[in-house]
Amino acid sequence: MDLLELIIEYHKDNERQGPGSEEATLKALSYIPQLNEKSKVLDIGCGSGGQTITLAKNTAAQITAVDMLPQFLDQLQNNAKENNLINRITTKEMLMDGLTFDENYFDVIWSEGAIYNIGFEKGLSLWRKYLKANGYIAVSEISWLTDTRPEEIEQYWVNAYSEIDTIENKLSVIEKCGYTSVAHFALDDKCWIDNYYQPLLENAEAFLKKYNYADEVKEFVEAGKVEADLYNRFKDYYSYVFYIAKKK
Repeated sequence: MDLLELIIEYHKDNERQGPGSEEATLKALSYIPQLNEKSKVLDIGCGSGGQTITLAKNTAAQITAVDMLPQFLDQLQNNAKENNLINRITTKEMLMDGLTFDENYFDVIWSEGAIYNIGFEKGLSLWRKYLKANGYIAVSEISWLTDTRPEEIEQYWVNAYSEIDTIENKLSVIEKCGYTSVAHFALDDKCWIDNYYQPLLENAEAFLKKYNYADEVKEFVEAGKVEADLYNRFKDYYSYVFYIAKKK
């Protein structure tokens, strides 16, 4: 199995493919003026759509959810059906740096824990044209919470994602890309441990067994355990931070 297949298989049955929570989604949404049935929301890198369902339940908007992985979109469609939201959620298989929507079309662009796939600055710049004038963008992005941090965690994240930076520097990127910052807040422990790491760790043994403890699967699961351990030890220094901004 290649790495992408393992990632899909390991994550697809979970409500979330990254740190987050219903509370965090709703808190970010609270900074955006009320959306009505004419409002259009684009959820980029939606995964299996934990946040998509929350947005649909708590607004009257039409939501377009895009992801490159059809397995996640299938899961989202099942969830939308179960919640009687299928008439307000449209799914599209698409790359986040290859979107084919009309310009100035969406009132809100949403992206939780996914913009890192193409980079924060590139994503903000590329996506801006799809927003109406004065439209809003809400993205969560891994960020340093302090100006300095221990070498071990610094090295780990710089290797994993070279664009990791302080909140202050992320805010200046937002301005540079043509937005005015509205609000930002860090995701809490629950978003990371209860909603993301815990379900994965609980599933680890069954997942290994399913693949007969193959070396590459062991390596993959081990990497997840290392990441969870690092979070437990160094969570004072980094988190996903939700950034809400308005198109200038």
